[in-house]
Amino acid sequence: MYQPEIPPNTGNVIRLCANVGASLHLIHPLGFSMDEPRLRRAGLDYRELANVREYPSLEACLTAARPHRLYALTTRGTTTLYATEFHADDAFLLGPETRGLPAEVLDALPPDAKLKIPLRPHNRSLNVSNAAAVALYEAWRQLGFDGSR
Repeated sequence: MYQPEIPPNTGNVIRLCANVGASLHLIHPLGFSMDEPRLRRAGLDYRELANVREYPSLEACLTAARPHRLYALTTRGTTTLYATEFHADDAFLLGPETRGLPAEVLDALPPDAKLKIPLRPHNRSLNVSNAAAVALYEAWRQLGFDGSR
């Protein structure tokens, strides 16, 4: 999550990552403290079950995480999430809730790495934690729900 702003959204994504076995990388600045009560309430007791790391910048995150491929979830994408074949070491990048990913981040990615989630006409976007859930579950489905019971 690139510069997330809303604690309950990040708490929801923490819980999501714990349940699907994904790592969550938080790129600063964060719009809240990791001790924020609303973050803890949304994430329940899953924080201890999730692999959450923080980074001062996108560059530091990419250097440390070293994803095979990086996909941005964006309403400005031209390729749908469902037209992409995912691998276990791919990563999704989600932008801040109020403004999305900045142009300079999107411009650095190839067109097929800018993924959109289909929406009905005239609708703007999904909540960032819902978008994360849609993307992670699609990738996990493609990988045969590896690690599930």
